[in-house]
Amino acid sequence: MRWRKFNGENIVLPIKDAVEEAIKRETAKGTKLKVCIGTDSQVKGEDTEFATVIVFLREHSGGFMYIHNEKTKQRYHLKERMLTEVAKSIEIAYELCPLFIEHHIEMEVHADINTNPMFKSNDALREAMGYILGMGFAFKAKPDAFASSCCADKAVN
Repeated sequence: MRWRKFNGENIVLPIKDAVEEAIKRETAKGTKLKVCIGTDSQVKGEDTEFATVIVFLREHSGGFMYIHNEKTKQRYHLKERMLTEVAKSIEIAYELCPLFIEHHIEMEVHADINTNPMFKSNDALREAMGYILGMGFAFKAKPDAFASSCCADKAVN
């Protein structure tokens, strides 16, 4: 899995090592971190592209993020695509969770799913929320899910 920084610079370390390095660097400066993980997708012709982001928020001092993009030719129904986004976020959250616990860092999983029943993505809300909460993670949906609805949205090429 290839990850990059927002400026396009490739991350050469395995993502778990890169995240641990970032945590150590920031905490050495006395920075309190919070991490939000989210995924968004777009269908372009025959391709579906997913972008997963790990957003590091520095208390009172901005933030930074790591991005992973992935394309597939697989066709999805909307609800299936929403739940695939959630699964991609949970996969990386699960991998990184021990680091966040070890370093006492709050972590949330953000789902690009609308809480308003007028929107089609709302069909996946109950399942997504159950999936995320069932894994023991804090959950945010739109309009509070900025990692997926803003950051990952901008990272989908």
